[in-house]
This record gives sequence, C-alpha cells and structure tokens, in this order.
Amino acid sequence: MNSKELFPLADAPQAVLVKELKNRGLKIASAESLTGGMVSEYITKVSGASEVFECGICSYSNRIKHEILGVSEETLENYTEYSYQTACEMAQGVRRLSGADIGISTTGIAGPSGGTEEKPVGTVYIGVSTGEKTFAEKFSFGDDGADRDTIRIRACISALKLALETVT
Repeated sequence: MNSKELFPLADAPQAVLVKELKNRGLKIASAESLTGGMVSEYITKVSGASEVFECGICSYSNRIKHEILGVSEETLENYTEYSYQTACEMAQGVRRLSGADIGISTTGIAGPSGGTEEKPVGTVYIGVSTGEKTFAEKFSFGDDGADRDTIRIRACISALKLALETVT
C-alpha cells in the first residue's frame, strides 16, 4: 500500500493545514529532530505550500538545537533533548528565526535503542509556538511495539494535526 492509499492528499492533515493557513494568511515553520525533515516534506508535498511554509530545520544534534534554535544549555542538561521544555524552545526558536506565525517542533525517541524506563522508545514531544502561546504535548507511540518508521510517521501526522488544531 503506498502513501497515497494510506493518506489521500486532499484529506490529509497537511493539505487541510496548508488550506487553513492560506485562508488565514498565516505562515508556518518546523524544527524537527526525530522526524528528520518529514514534517517539512509532508507540508511541501501540497501544491501551494510555498505560500505558507517558511522553513524547516532538521535539528538532530543538541548543538544545532542550542546554536541555531536557541534551546538553552540548561534545558538540555536538566530536562534532556527529549522533553516538553525542549519541544517548546525548539518551536519558539524556529518561529523567531523564520518570522513565521506558527512554529512546530518534534523531539523524542524513535528507537529501537535510546529509551529508558522514564522515557521509553516511542516517547515524543510535539511543540507549538504562536505569538500568543507556546506549549507541547507528550505522546507515547511505542506502547504497541511500533518500529522506528511507524513512530516517526505517527509523530509527523500528530504534529500536522496539532498545528491544524492550533490554527482552527
């Protein structure tokens, strides 16, 4: 089954998100760690995305999270790169850097290694930052034994849906 069968583009969250952003005259940018650019890819698959998508930053390393996005060293040391706080600071950083109205971010543990008892494989934080608020949501995408690719796809789709909920 190909991606078009799984997610018909007209009904896909990224298509609806692009449409809503256009209707509201808003721009979006992404800062991605575990999704590695997938959110940017999904958005830019939609015709007309150039009207609403400012940039995507793949900030896989903590150095880039800190130096480019402005995630504080204290946050990375005290909460780790897989945290609510980091997701919020990543979303704020990409919004500030790009000048977009909305910044979204993804960070977490896609596995198969890297999980801990406190933060098992599949723990994902998705951040959203607008001019009025910044928040993150925690997701557990590995509870059913999902593999790395499935966890990353679930994180991507959830980030798109969370951005859409924020816009509408």
